[in-house]
Amino acid sequence: MFYENGCAKDVKISYIGGGSRSWARVLMNDLAKSEDMSGTVALYDIDYDAAQDNEIIGNMFPGDWKYYAAKTLGEALEGSDFVIISIFPGTYDEMESDVHAPEKYGIYQSVGDTAGVGGFIRALRTVPMMREIAAGVRRYCPKAWVINYTNPMAICVGALYREFPEIRAYGCCHEVFGTQKFLANALEEMEGITAPREEIIVNVVGVNHFTWFTDATYKNKDLFEVYTRFVDKYYESGYNKEGTGNWLNDFFSSNERVKMDLFRRFGYIAAAGDRHLAEFMDFEDYLIDCKKWMFGLTPVSWRKQYLVDRTEQTKRIISGEDELKLFDSGEEGALQIRALLGLSGDLVTNINIVNRGQISNLPIGTIVETNAAFRNGAATPIFAGEVPDSIYPLISRAVRENEAALDAAFSLDLGYAYEKFVEINMLKSLKESEKKDLFDTMIKNTEEHLGDYKKAK
Repeated sequence: MFYENGCAKDVKISYIGGGSRSWARVLMNDLAKSEDMSGTVALYDIDYDAAQDNEIIGNMFPGDWKYYAAKTLGEALEGSDFVIISIFPGTYDEMESDVHAPEKYGIYQSVGDTAGVGGFIRALRTVPMMREIAAGVRRYCPKAWVINYTNPMAICVGALYREFPEIRAYGCCHEVFGTQKFLANALEEMEGITAPREEIIVNVVGVNHFTWFTDATYKNKDLFEVYTRFVDKYYESGYNKEGTGNWLNDFFSSNERVKMDLFRRFGYIAAAGDRHLAEFMDFEDYLIDCKKWMFGLTPVSWRKQYLVDRTEQTKRIISGEDELKLFDSGEEGALQIRALLGLSGDLVTNINIVNRGQISNLPIGTIVETNAAFRNGAATPIFAGEVPDSIYPLISRAVRENEAALDAAFSLDLGYAYEKFVEINMLKSLKESEKKDLFDTMIKNTEEHLGDYKKAK
């Protein structure tokens, strides 16, 4: 890599999960719009054909980036400046078990990829992959910046650091962006002030998909006061800028009632989608009656159909039937890369990274989500202060469950994993025999991807 006329040239990016039909295309789009960078993107995927498809599509985008499908992880990582991780652990058949197997015991999950039983079993599959990637980074590009998009986010980032403590890694999630937009909507509704979400300044604490704002302002205007009035207005009906009721037809939509209820209960602004937030709470709080709270449970059957649709779209793009058009992704990966390369001013945004004391009352070394300042060669966490007393028990429980899943996955011992599994808060109403049956069922359904684990006795 070198600089010429204010541009970064010959940047190498490795995309692990390079056959992605969603996140990879977002990166391609955003790199095409970044005119002060150019280089190569190595696309590595265990599905080599999918990576080859993305090689074709990537090279269809305008700009000076060249894409190629790499046959090995080492080939992709060699000499990289940035590594993007966006992998899917297993297939949707395994995820179908993660999400739906617990329903036998009346346990329903709205997402099933981060918290609770679904997140735990997914972590067992994912962590060995993360360890392999981290070992590859240590061997082939130890100074590279590693950006993870894979869930369970905190566990994945934690695995990268456990395997390679000197790694320069962090995780990206856009859930906070959505809540900034929600606050912008509240500001417009209650004050008639239109503001872009980037100008909603927030202090972020928590763990991925269970983040909270302890402070929120717009040009020194306290948004907690505005939000209080907004919640009072829409608490019963819910709020959806496009009109109420979308959550009935859109598995990723909600009418934000979980957020608003959490604000009334705890006094701070929950800063993730309702579907994610619900899974960190007691089952009887929201998941047991999600219709009352105006959000839906995302069935894996929908995800399977989405994959079919995206695969067909890939064929149409390659054939020229569908035109590639640049769009505003709303994501910040390319902006972060530009800031790290010194091509822009400082960028402050939320990331998932090791707690070095930025959250002063959570354990040092665990993965937390806070703001960080990006500038030339550095991504520095910003001091966020303590987690407030009212939400501390909830967040500390989420931290403990993340660490337990990480310990279980690093042990490669299914007997030890079961000991951690039975402690998950989502399972507290089940009998010991029911927990054992559920664990055995879910492990059997994913055992193809647990080859290195010792069997439970």
